[in-house]
Amino acid sequence: MDKVEELYKDYFHDVYLYIKSLSADEHLAEDITQETFFRALKSVNSFRGDCDIRVWLCQIAKNLLFTHNKKSSRFTGEEVPETVPDSQPIIEDIVADGEQSMAIHRVLHTLSEPYKEVFTLRIFGELSFRQIGEIFGKTESWARVSFHRAKLKIIEELEVQK
Repeated sequence: MDKVEELYKDYFHDVYLYIKSLSADEHLAEDITQETFFRALKSVNSFRGDCDIRVWLCQIAKNLLFTHNKKSSRFTGEEVPETVPDSQPIIEDIVADGEQSMAIHRVLHTLSEPYKEVFTLRIFGELSFRQIGEIFGKTESWARVSFHRAKLKIIEELEVQK
């Protein structure tokens, strides 16, 4: 049996119980524990030996759990309000009308970033919110909210111009 298998056999249960006690989720504890040993294997050369190996493994596991919790607690986008109230015209339909499209471009030109670019990428570039989020290094939800705000600003300005 090589050292990695021995390490896994000796400490898997301890790390699993530790993460299970923190997360109260058996499946998550299994996943985090597996990932812990994968990370430990990749960075075994960085283990200095100034603490017990069990402590080192549990620290890796705890960091992975915290990262997981941070990612899963991000804004999911389900709380985003409706993009345009029913009484408002749908911005995509307005863009299709040549005269209205020119008015939108004038308003769009005055918008601040990132609203201008998000709106342009979504409507004219036809990118998904996921793709827009990736371009900005943000989440899909961030792209949705930014697009929603840009639409509201454009509609508001178009109403003022009437």
